[in-house]
Amino acid sequence: MKVVTHSGTFHADDVFAFSILREALGTFDFTRTRDTALIDAADLVFDVGGVYDIARGRYDHHMRDLPRRPDGTPYSSVGLIWRDFGRNALPNLAPGIDEDLLDVVWQDIDNGFVLAIDQADNGVASVSQGHLSLLIEAFNPTWAGDQSYDDAFLEAADFARGILFRACRQAHAEAQAQSSVLSAARKAQDPRIIVLNRKLPWEKAVFEGGLRDLLFIIYPNEDTTSWYCRTVPPEPNSFGQRLSLPEAWRGLQEEEFSRIAGIADGVFCHPGGFICGARSQESAVMLAEKAIAAGQ
Repeated sequence: MKVVTHSGTFHADDVFAFSILREALGTFDFTRTRDTALIDAADLVFDVGGVYDIARGRYDHHMRDLPRRPDGTPYSSVGLIWRDFGRNALPNLAPGIDEDLLDVVWQDIDNGFVLAIDQADNGVASVSQGHLSLLIEAFNPTWAGDQSYDDAFLEAADFARGILFRACRQAHAEAQAQSSVLSAARKAQDPRIIVLNRKLPWEKAVFEGGLRDLLFIIYPNEDTTSWYCRTVPPEPNSFGQRLSLPEAWRGLQEEEFSRIAGIADGVFCHPGGFICGARSQESAVMLAEKAIAAGQ
């Protein structure tokens, strides 16, 4: 397969598009050029050529009638390539990904990582210092250097691949966590309390999964020597609580906390009333149940 993009100065969209294609297609004949004959002879062309035609493998976006996302945001080459090749790339970018999580992870990367590059490349969003797009552009050779643009492009693509790999792995882990939380919710005896067998991110599952009755999450610390009873906030990234822990528990530790809370192995209760802990799962669940009873 012959793949072509433009020569000369590169940007984040063409660099990341190339990185995605490498993971999706494997080995291919790659050329950076603006030679019309070479562009016409290629099997797949992105970010150059003035043509957007999926059937012909043409993925440029530099025309008046440029391709747009459903919400009207203009695509850049990375958005187009991710849309059509991202799912095929994901098994290499998120090793071990299950088939049923492909679309979830693909959408997560598209909504954040890829969309941000589309917006920056098309001037839809402002680009501040340190933006990913500027980091990629910094790989372009300086006037005082002797590195070729093609060599610099490949160096930038290797850098981009590392970023993309980490982003996809994180999105995959988040999707797995969401699946685990929703599974635990389905098995819960009381919809107000969920018990997780390990510490993992749970807020996205709560709010996107519609767990409106949930009040407390029970989970172990990293070494499972104690268990947390964490209140659920009313909205994402908030320290508020749908139901606060009892005022009488707050700021207490060890024996005093155990005595006031009525359990045998209490560890602490945060003064803010949003988290407390015990040394056993059973006691952590009991703390949740006692907090619910006190709040009724």
